Amino acid sequence: RKQRMEGNSSSPPTHLDNFINGAFVPPTDGEYLDSFDPATGKPFTKVADSKEADVVAAVDAAKNAFPSWSKLTNDQRSQVLYKIADLIEQRLEEFAEAESRDNGKPLSLARVMDIPRAVYNFRFFAGSILHHEETSTMFEGSLNYTLRVPVGVVGLISPWNLPLYLLSWKVAPAIAVGNTVVAKPSEMTSYTAYLLAKVMIDAGLPNGVCNLVFGRGPTAGAALVRHPDVPLISFTGGTKTAQAVIADSAPHYKKLSLELGGKNPNIIFDDADLATAVPTSVRAAYANQGEICLCGSRIFVQKGIYDTFVQKFIEQAKNIKVGNPKDAATTMGALISKEHLDKIKYYVDLAQKEGGTILLGGEAPSDLPEDFKDGYFWTPTLIGGLSTDSRTQQEEIFGPVATITPFETEEEAVRYANCVKYGLAASVWTENVKRAHRVAGEIKAGTVWVNTWLKRDLRVPFGGMKQSGIGREGGEHSIDFYTELKTICLETK
Repeated sequence: RKQRMEGNSSSPPTHLDNFINGAFVPPTDGEYLDSFDPATGKPFTKVADSKEADVVAAVDAAKNAFPSWSKLTNDQRSQVLYKIADLIEQRLEEFAEAESRDNGKPLSLARVMDIPRAVYNFRFFAGSILHHEETSTMFEGSLNYTLRVPVGVVGLISPWNLPLYLLSWKVAPAIAVGNTVVAKPSEMTSYTAYLLAKVMIDAGLPNGVCNLVFGRGPTAGAALVRHPDVPLISFTGGTKTAQAVIADSAPHYKKLSLELGGKNPNIIFDDADLATAVPTSVRAAYANQGEICLCGSRIFVQKGIYDTFVQKFIEQAKNIKVGNPKDAATTMGALISKEHLDKIKYYVDLAQKEGGTILLGGEAPSDLPEDFKDGYFWTPTLIGGLSTDSRTQQEEIFGPVATITPFETEEEAVRYANCVKYGLAASVWTENVKRAHRVAGEIKAGTVWVNTWLKRDLRVPFGGMKQSGIGREGGEHSIDFYTELKTICLETK
């Protein structure tokens, strides 16, 4: 059954149906969820509320497609991925408008970050598989060599904060190495996944290689994780949901990659170049409404420059324009949902009860146009005066709320950085190279940036320590995760 209404960049489809075996099909029980425009607080389309039967159909399609897709050469699969990348790039504006409307982020940000990164994800892995090498050894007259084979049908669950960016980060390597896919995007941001399905059709991706099942985590997501014929799950999302993924997958001993929450420290030493450290710290705190797992939400500043840094930080953060995501002047859009906005309000209130002082923001914007009065907006917020063991400094807020705390010594800064249950990323600002290496080595985080933030070379491993995740993806690490490596020993005597 075809999509009810094709839609375009200004007119979204009335319903987002599942994409199974190369066609758009309605959910088996005919039930849908409202999908809201965060900037207006009003629904703009409906998303399939898929259940187990829909997941089973998608897995069956992927299983049927696997033998032929996995037997293609790397070059043949690479050509399809390059075509997907080219078509997304050609339709960049349509994708960017859809992402902004679905997620609430500024259209300007979607144009320069989300959609170009999705294009790059496909291009990167299209090229990567053409240059991958395996090893061989000789031992007592026997030739030993390794052979990588795709895992089979893989389950991919992606979040709402960077919808196409992170969905493509999973889909591209998974299909590049010969797997077939059943993916479940967030039910709150499924629009660009639907557009991706249209691109895949036009790119000539064979039916069933990539299937998209829309819906909620406890129903569609859980059914995908529990399915016995899906031996691998890649999940990006919350730590609590990850516990369910681990439990539901355990009976089947599945390969897991879990990229989870973050409460990332941003450490500024007194020799830092403030001309770069301040604006980058503002961006690290509030980019994408603070809804990036890598945001530097815990800022630690050495005491000698603390007052100066706070003053300069607030001056620059006040230049952030909150409002209509389509407005070219807007640099912060709307939060994803009313529930998430309520969560932000809760933590801002909690911070004050814990003794914190609101240094900036701490409220909804008061100057929104009438059309956006019901949107889910919040101002950039900076809170000082909190203990590092306060709930506000310990728990992931995932919004435009940052805390700032002075420190005296290097040892104290490292202790503050490591005092949370998360370990995804960190930033360190110093002109002292020895200290940069020393502190970066001491911080328990999967990625540490020194004198920068959010620079991502896709060849290097990405993942978290502690409760920020399990496993690594990126470059050869993605190739390794999405394949099984076997050893073949051949007697040559």
